[in-house]
Amino acid sequence: MPKLKTHSGAKKRFNLTASGKVKRARAFKSHILTKKTTKRTRHLRETAYADQTNVSAIKKMIPYK
Repeated sequence: MPKLKTHSGAKKRFNLTASGKVKRARAFKSHILTKKTTKRTRHLRETAYADQTNVSAIKKMIPYK
């Protein structure tokens, strides 16, 4: 079997935990932050877990993580 290619975008965006969950960052934190409340931007800093429906597809994109 040849080596599998890692998806370049996915390797920057997702990490796997020891239990096999997929960690991700929250969206809407990159720009136009002045109109967003402080509380909202603070909560966007927290990490989240990928939805169970997407986990299998993400794990195929990052086979060696």
